[in-house]
Amino acid sequence: MLGGVAIPGAPGLGGHSDADVVLHALTDALLGAIGADDIGELFPDTDPALAGADSTKFVTRAMELVTEAGFLVANADITILAETPKLKSHKPAIRESVASLLNVEVSQVAIKAKTNEQMGAIGRSEGIAVLASVLVMQKNAC
Repeated sequence: MLGGVAIPGAPGLGGHSDADVVLHALTDALLGAIGADDIGELFPDTDPALAGADSTKFVTRAMELVTEAGFLVANADITILAETPKLKSHKPAIRESVASLLNVEVSQVAIKAKTNEQMGAIGRSEGIAVLASVLVMQKNAC
């Protein structure tokens, strides 16, 4: 799973939940934008109830906290660093999935995929990294 989208033929990532690194990074970006605790504090990997959890639940809870804090998401920018799988054909579906989770238009979400040019652990296909940033604005500023 990447961004809430099943990627056929992609190697599975290890993790306590469903290991959707895109949604984990997005959750942390949402929480950071409002000065809240990080994903590990809210959803600890020591909680057996979260074993295999769908990461969309993490984004949904983070969005609830964003709303409770009086903010709306203005945009999200996500860069996926992975040698494999190749994501070009999957980016539109990931973008739509993320936009839906954030309750924003697709035009407010950027999804970029980069390789690591075969350097380091990512370049050897030993993992995937995701960089995510989210801009929030106060509800009454709209």
